[in-house]
Amino acid sequence: MLSGRLGIEIARAPHADRHGVLYVEHCKVAVEDGCITFETSGFEGLEAGRYVVPFQTVSALLLGPGSSVSHDVMRIAGSHGMLILAVGTEGVRLYSCPPLGADSSELARRQVRVWADPDTRLQIARRLYAWKLGEVLPSADITVLRGIEGARAKESYKVIADRFHVEWHGRRFDRDRPDGADVPNQAINYASTCVYAAAGIAVAVTRTIPQLGFIHEASGEAFVLDIADLFRDDITLPVAFMAVTKHKTSQLSLDKIVRRECGAIFRKERLIAGMIEKINKLLGMGDDSVISRDK
Repeated sequence: MLSGRLGIEIARAPHADRHGVLYVEHCKVAVEDGCITFETSGFEGLEAGRYVVPFQTVSALLLGPGSSVSHDVMRIAGSHGMLILAVGTEGVRLYSCPPLGADSSELARRQVRVWADPDTRLQIARRLYAWKLGEVLPSADITVLRGIEGARAKESYKVIADRFHVEWHGRRFDRDRPDGADVPNQAINYASTCVYAAAGIAVAVTRTIPQLGFIHEASGEAFVLDIADLFRDDITLPVAFMAVTKHKTSQLSLDKIVRRECGAIFRKERLIAGMIEKINKLLGMGDDSVISRDK
């Protein structure tokens, strides 16, 4: 079996008898003799050639830039429940997410169950905050938790900016003028978009419900934002401020530098695999108690 890209071939999605997510780019995906194949001119980690996609054991096929796919591929993938997503290089963008059904509804049902109960919803939110901040916060009031996390976030922006020798004047973001911010804030916006895409892929692969967030509420991608925010201090901010430093001596646009840096660290850190595992752990896969009170 061809090893998956992004280090996510071993990340288990909630399917009864399959696993794995496969990334391809610069290739033509077609059907030959009843098998899904792709022929590629080669990309990092894979030599040029023709390969067979083991669609019976792959949960999702991620089509990177330069990919084309035939109607027959979509037909076979649909009949076997293999999700096909169009993504940016290394998963830094998510362009499509067909609403295919999952082999099992267990993870989505767990999400609905813990979301619908105010007590377990708060417990899940507290677990998310504990993962983000490295400690269990004492308060059980969601408003207080948000205030504590907000104060910690302001400090982490400054600390990480200092690490990369970036002048920092605070987080500023105008939704009507996203490119009107200073360079560090623009870099954070670009990096956040990439990490949100990775989280969107993880949510799509696990077939969880993006609208049912535990910290975020109003957004139609609330659960995606919950997962993406877990990686703010370890991925989003370091990549953003690293890009600011590199931009000073590069001819490339800031957005392109950020996307390249994100793609590299997604692959190195197996980010999407980590997000999938976080979702499984968060919703208590294999744990009948669903969630412990203080973890």
